[in-house]
Amino acid sequence: MTFELDRRNLLQMLGLAAISGAVLARASFTYAADTDSVSIGWPSDVPSWDPNQRFVPDAQPIFKLVFDQPLDQSPDLKLIPNLITKWDLATDGLSMPFEIRNDVKFHNGDPMTMEDFSYTFVDRIKSGLKLDIANSWRNLTAIEVTSPTSGIMKFSAPTPTAPQWLAFLGSYLVPKKYMESVGQDGFLKKPVGTGPYKLVDYQMNSRIVLQRNDEYFGAKPKIKNVTIEIIKDPSARTAAIQSGQIDLTVNIPVREAERLGKVEGLTAEINPFTRIILLQIRNDMGFADENVRLAAHHAIDKAALSKAFYGGAAVPLSVPATPGTPGFVEGYSFKYDPALSKELLAKSGFSADKPATITLAATNGQFPSDFDIARALVQMWGKVGIKCEIQQIEYSKYFELNRGGKLPEATLYSFDNATGDPEIFSGYLLNPKMPFGAWKGMEIGQKVLNLFAEPVYDKRVAGYRDLAKEAVETGATIPLLQSVQTLVRKKNLAYAKYGNAWILGNTMSWS
Repeated sequence: MTFELDRRNLLQMLGLAAISGAVLARASFTYAADTDSVSIGWPSDVPSWDPNQRFVPDAQPIFKLVFDQPLDQSPDLKLIPNLITKWDLATDGLSMPFEIRNDVKFHNGDPMTMEDFSYTFVDRIKSGLKLDIANSWRNLTAIEVTSPTSGIMKFSAPTPTAPQWLAFLGSYLVPKKYMESVGQDGFLKKPVGTGPYKLVDYQMNSRIVLQRNDEYFGAKPKIKNVTIEIIKDPSARTAAIQSGQIDLTVNIPVREAERLGKVEGLTAEINPFTRIILLQIRNDMGFADENVRLAAHHAIDKAALSKAFYGGAAVPLSVPATPGTPGFVEGYSFKYDPALSKELLAKSGFSADKPATITLAATNGQFPSDFDIARALVQMWGKVGIKCEIQQIEYSKYFELNRGGKLPEATLYSFDNATGDPEIFSGYLLNPKMPFGAWKGMEIGQKVLNLFAEPVYDKRVAGYRDLAKEAVETGATIPLLQSVQTLVRKKNLAYAKYGNAWILGNTMSWS
């Protein structure tokens, strides 16, 4: 018997009620007379104003307004020049000559130099500071300066994804002279970057106010002032965009986005992007048994989850990679089969009367319908013989628990990969030497470590495709859906749509 649910039935099964449109008063909009300002409702704050310190994906669109990465990405995610104008990774992956711009200034007026590159990517890491950037640049031993605008990155081991990392997460250039003069604490109070905006006011967990950098080396933003309102609760973001208090927001429930798209003066979008909704799995505790892990996976009706919570827009996934990226395995499918789940559990002595017990950690409002999905999973697992308790956690708490090895058996998470490269999907999820995933088993882990040193692109990608299937078939990871970003904005506010869901104030304009 197939387990098919439409949205209404699934919500009823979970005891949920859709928020009525009558809860929020219908807003009437007057288009902004001040086309020099925009207000964005964002679900989380930056973890720190040191952009090398913490990897928090949802902070990246904020960091990118104040700081610059050496390379950038186009909306279709191709690597493009930025602070670095030319680069050429050696075939053995052990070095990469590069050239930089000579017309870039930090917000305090200091010119950008090769010393800032060595300081950011070598000296800061060797200093012993606790920086997440140290994980991505662990192989970088030196930057040899060959001229005022050219240098050579040298690696202790093949680093085939060096160009991708120059455009990803914490790889933001910081100013050597300024940081050494004011110290870490001084920089956190008054951060200085080279980006298109300057930070002019910051109220933690409340508001970030940015002002255009009129000396920016790149395209000048059309909007002078960007205010980012930190609104963690999705219902509050919904109310704020409907009332006109903000001009754009993201990550509200799909049903609310669909409703608001019908409100005069607003438009709504549901955009799939390069992020995966998945279950991060431990290889111990209640999930030490492979039968239990696989039973949990076979019991999940991913199509029903997509239909119920994302209007069918979220693509069900069988491997930890999104369609169109190099590591995606075309034609491979991990089947939904609750009968098989019961058989696997029975092999290990579990049943509906004697269930396996696990805990599931989940955020509530960090990405659309996250807690709704968690409750649906508990119901699906209960039907086959897995008893699950939900542990609700804050987004910031997730990182603390993950780095400390204290996540429960399963964690519902939206794993970001703005580059689309398979190393940053399977590689970082399953690398036992890094703090990004919960799985620490060396059966899979050693294969990941081997692939990290494979410099031949085609061999590396093929290896990650094979690894992704093996990881799924041993229960080391449970991919669910391609993430979607819900976005609601005022109709006369335009922005550039990126395949990785970056929402960048410097691409916005009023019509």
